[in-house]
Amino acid sequence: MRVMVMDKYGKFPFRSTEIPMPAVGDHDVLVEIHAASVNPLDLLVRDGKVRILQKIDMPHVLGYDFAGMVIQAGRKVRKFKVGDEVYGRPSKGGAFAEYISVNEDDIALKPRNLNFEEAASIPLVGLTSYQVLHEKLKLKAGQKVLIQAGSGGVGTFAIQLAKAMGLYVATTTSEAGAKLVESLGADRIINYKTEQFDTLLQGYDAVFDTKGGETLEKAFKVVKKQGQIVSIVGPPNARFGEEERAGFVKMNLFRLVARKITKIEKIYKVKYSFLFMKPSGKQLEILTEWIESDEIKPVIDRIYPFEDTQKAIEHSESGRAKGKIIVKIK
Repeated sequence: MRVMVMDKYGKFPFRSTEIPMPAVGDHDVLVEIHAASVNPLDLLVRDGKVRILQKIDMPHVLGYDFAGMVIQAGRKVRKFKVGDEVYGRPSKGGAFAEYISVNEDDIALKPRNLNFEEAASIPLVGLTSYQVLHEKLKLKAGQKVLIQAGSGGVGTFAIQLAKAMGLYVATTTSEAGAKLVESLGADRIINYKTEQFDTLLQGYDAVFDTKGGETLEKAFKVVKKQGQIVSIVGPPNARFGEEERAGFVKMNLFRLVARKITKIEKIYKVKYSFLFMKPSGKQLEILTEWIESDEIKPVIDRIYPFEDTQKAIEHSESGRAKGKIIVKIK
């Protein structure tokens, strides 16, 4: 089968090549991929920035969400059959390919009102948003959340999910993205090029950080005492290590890389957490209900053919995308 691979860490072009079809375990399904999407995670993995969290072998096939059709089911698979249209987030990547073997627990039936390209835009950003807003922050209707980078792939989904949950949503974007985030339901829009969100917002219950760095540090000024910040790009800390039952070496490494944030956390009396999203077919089924009821809609910036996967990655890296970037494979 045809795949796009990276041969080593760094900003090197992807290589198109042929590899054997993947093995199908007892609880796996073999999916013919129709579309995949590009995510910031692809760039982080490519650049070696998540080696502390996820080990990969080279050459490696990136791609962390997909939509396609089941063409083979393992002998113990009970949830799916040949011909089912599915979508999912593979735990180890591999979606920039013509076929993928994936555990049945990591996928769900594709929303009936979406085509394959639209469905491929959902799993990673949808699961990330759900796990941040529901599992980590546990926010309730009426509470206030700041979602950074509202016009990006994660932001466009997170705003819609937050509004479906009854939350008051502030977000940051450029002037070019303002109309988009307003259409998604954002209550307060901050132009990050001309305004400082940390001087304009106060007393928020939570911040969903998608930027890290100085932006993450400023977010502590926005949250009220005993409030929460969850980041998907900031440093993993000891709290994350405990949740993941990391070993002694990793725990010390997490403490080291998060030492600055831990100090800020204590100063502002705000709980900081890091999230490394996990695949979940059950959670995708919940998201499907919102999508099929039209409460959440996919936001797609651009669709590239499979042979232009490198261009899709470069477009993502430019930071100009509004919504998701799709790679059409079939």
